[in-house]
Amino acid sequence: MLSFFKAYKKFAIAFTIISIVIIALIYNTLNVYQPLPIYQPAMVSTELVDSTIQYKKKYHKIADFSLVNQNGNIITQEAYKDKIYVADFFFTTCQTICPIMTNHMADIQKEILNDDEVMLLSHSVTPDIDTVAQLRQYANKKGVNDEKWNLVTGDKKQIYELARKSYLAVKDNGDGGPFDMIHTENFMLIDKKRQIRGFYDGTNSEDILRLLKDIKILKEEYQQ
Repeated sequence: MLSFFKAYKKFAIAFTIISIVIIALIYNTLNVYQPLPIYQPAMVSTELVDSTIQYKKKYHKIADFSLVNQNGNIITQEAYKDKIYVADFFFTTCQTICPIMTNHMADIQKEILNDDEVMLLSHSVTPDIDTVAQLRQYANKKGVNDEKWNLVTGDKKQIYELARKSYLAVKDNGDGGPFDMIHTENFMLIDKKRQIRGFYDGTNSEDILRLLKDIKILKEEYQQ
């Protein structure tokens, strides 16, 4: 009888060890790090992409830019060098989706306020209306932190081309006017190499949570 229990004890120990190994393997398999996709123009709805790049499948990056923020400062790509950032397109007089988008961007600002790696960038699609003074007033109203979040205006042609050739984010107005555009609710997550890593509905609270989660995943990518 004693020998039986000794044999059973050895079996139990071996079974426990094997079970632990199997559970660890299953856990690691289910929790394998999954990098975020790198979006190319060919992966995005053609209505949001300039016809000249609609079929581009690689090497897409955000172009250089020079715009003016709510403080009258020139903002270029250098302000976002080695940063992860969230970009969108809006206008201050919009009464439909913009207030929701801006409130959600403010929520993101709260989450990344002490994170030196992450910033925000909002482009006006009506730069003729959204002067520096107008942006300053809007920024004050919405609680914009100037160190984290730039609201930018500038040359309409440049903003149009950034929107449709870089961020793949707005629709052409289609009425024949030069550089007229209809912004969407999209937020774009941009990595440190100026690549698009995610699109999110800026009016959807669940998508904002997904965006915040993806920022953490993207930061983890730089720690690999």
